[in-house]
Amino acid sequence: MEALLASGHLLDVILLLVAIEALGLILWSRRVRGTWPVALLFNLGSGAALMLALRAALTGAAWPAIAGGLAVSGLAHGAEMALRLGLFARPPRFAARPVRRPVRRREPEPRAAPDPSP
Repeated sequence: MEALLASGHLLDVILLLVAIEALGLILWSRRVRGTWPVALLFNLGSGAALMLALRAALTGAAWPAIAGGLAVSGLAHGAEMALRLGLFARPPRFAARPVRRPVRRREPEPRAAPDPSP
Protein backbone atom coordinates (compact mmCIF):
# COMPACT_ATOMS: atom_id res chain seq x y z
CA MET A 1 0.00 0.00 0.00
CA GLU A 2 2.89 2.33 0.79
CA ALA A 3 4.39 1.79 -2.65
CA LEU A 4 1.01 2.39 -4.28
CA LEU A 5 0.66 5.73 -2.52
CA ALA A 6 4.28 6.80 -3.01
CA SER A 7 4.15 6.08 -6.73
CA GLY A 8 1.00 8.16 -7.20
CA HIS A 9 -0.96 5.31 -8.77
CA LEU A 10 -3.57 5.43 -6.00
CA LEU A 11 -4.23 9.06 -6.88
CA ASP A 12 -4.51 8.07 -10.55
CA VAL A 13 -7.35 5.70 -9.64
CA ILE A 14 -9.07 8.40 -7.56
CA LEU A 15 -8.70 10.92 -10.41
CA LEU A 16 -10.28 8.41 -12.77
CA LEU A 17 -13.23 8.07 -10.38
CA VAL A 18 -13.55 11.89 -10.25
CA ALA A 19 -13.60 12.02 -14.05
CA ILE A 20 -16.31 9.35 -14.16
CA GLU A 21 -18.31 11.32 -11.59
CA ALA A 22 -17.99 14.50 -13.68
CA LEU A 23 -19.14 12.65 -16.79
CA GLY A 24 -22.08 11.23 -14.85
CA LEU A 25 -23.07 14.71 -13.69
CA ILE A 26 -22.96 16.05 -17.22
CA LEU A 27 -25.08 13.18 -18.57
CA TRP A 28 -27.54 13.53 -15.66
CA SER A 29 -27.91 17.26 -16.23
CA ARG A 30 -28.78 16.67 -19.87
CA ARG A 31 -31.42 14.12 -18.88
CA VAL A 32 -33.04 16.26 -16.20
CA ARG A 33 -34.07 19.43 -17.95
CA GLY A 34 -33.42 22.78 -16.42
CA THR A 35 -30.50 21.80 -14.20
CA TRP A 36 -26.83 22.40 -14.87
CA PRO A 37 -24.39 21.62 -12.07
CA VAL A 38 -21.65 24.07 -13.02
CA ALA A 39 -20.77 24.75 -9.39
CA LEU A 40 -20.41 21.01 -8.74
CA LEU A 41 -18.11 20.64 -11.73
CA PHE A 42 -15.94 23.50 -10.44
CA ASN A 43 -15.89 21.74 -7.07
CA LEU A 44 -14.74 18.50 -8.69
CA GLY A 45 -12.14 20.40 -10.70
CA SER A 46 -10.79 22.02 -7.57
CA GLY A 47 -10.45 18.66 -5.84
CA ALA A 48 -8.85 17.08 -8.90
CA ALA A 49 -6.29 19.88 -9.11
CA LEU A 50 -5.45 19.36 -5.43
CA MET A 51 -4.95 15.66 -6.08
CA LEU A 52 -2.71 16.44 -9.04
CA ALA A 53 -0.62 18.74 -6.83
CA LEU A 54 -0.39 15.99 -4.22
CA ARG A 55 0.62 13.48 -6.88
CA ALA A 56 3.30 15.87 -8.11
CA ALA A 57 4.63 16.28 -4.56
CA LEU A 58 4.63 12.51 -3.90
CA THR A 59 6.45 11.68 -7.13
CA GLY A 60 9.12 14.36 -6.63
CA ALA A 61 8.05 16.73 -9.40
CA ALA A 62 9.48 20.23 -9.62
CA TRP A 63 7.91 22.95 -7.50
CA PRO A 64 6.18 24.72 -10.45
CA ALA A 65 4.06 21.62 -11.03
CA ILE A 66 2.96 21.61 -7.41
CA ALA A 67 2.33 25.37 -7.38
CA GLY A 68 0.42 25.11 -10.67
CA GLY A 69 -1.89 22.46 -9.27
CA LEU A 70 -2.53 24.54 -6.18
CA ALA A 71 -3.17 27.66 -8.27
CA VAL A 72 -5.67 25.89 -10.54
CA SER A 73 -7.39 24.48 -7.48
CA GLY A 74 -7.69 27.93 -5.94
CA LEU A 75 -9.08 29.43 -9.13
CA ALA A 76 -11.66 26.66 -9.51
CA HIS A 77 -12.68 27.05 -5.88
CA GLY A 78 -13.03 30.82 -6.30
CA ALA A 79 -15.19 30.33 -9.39
CA GLU A 80 -17.37 27.84 -7.53
CA MET A 81 -17.89 30.23 -4.64
CA ALA A 82 -18.69 33.09 -7.01
CA LEU A 83 -21.32 30.94 -8.73
CA ARG A 84 -22.85 29.85 -5.45
CA LEU A 85 -22.96 33.42 -4.16
CA GLY A 86 -24.58 34.63 -7.39
CA LEU A 87 -21.73 36.90 -8.50
CA PHE A 88 -21.97 35.61 -12.08
CA ALA A 89 -25.00 35.56 -14.32
CA ARG A 90 -27.01 32.37 -14.16
CA PRO A 91 -25.47 29.54 -16.18
CA PRO A 92 -27.17 28.67 -19.46
CA ARG A 93 -29.76 25.95 -19.30
CA PHE A 94 -30.26 23.15 -21.75
CA ALA A 95 -34.03 23.53 -21.83
CA ALA A 96 -35.13 26.59 -23.76
CA ARG A 97 -37.52 28.83 -21.93
CA PRO A 98 -40.47 30.37 -23.74
CA VAL A 99 -39.95 34.00 -24.57
CA ARG A 100 -42.33 36.29 -22.74
CA ARG A 101 -43.73 39.05 -24.84
CA PRO A 102 -44.32 42.40 -23.16
CA VAL A 103 -47.94 43.18 -22.46
CA ARG A 104 -49.11 46.27 -24.29
CA ARG A 105 -51.68 48.20 -22.42
CA ARG A 106 -54.33 49.98 -24.35
CA GLU A 107 -54.52 53.66 -23.76
CA PRO A 108 -57.84 54.83 -22.34
CA GLU A 109 -60.26 56.28 -24.86
CA PRO A 110 -60.72 60.04 -24.58
CA ARG A 111 -63.87 61.00 -22.71
CA ALA A 112 -66.50 62.99 -24.48
CA ALA A 113 -66.94 66.59 -23.32
CA PRO A 114 -70.02 67.07 -21.11
CA ASP A 115 -73.11 68.39 -22.88
CA PRO A 116 -73.47 72.12 -21.95
CA SER A 117 -77.23 72.29 -22.65
CA PRO A 118 -79.47 72.11 -19.56
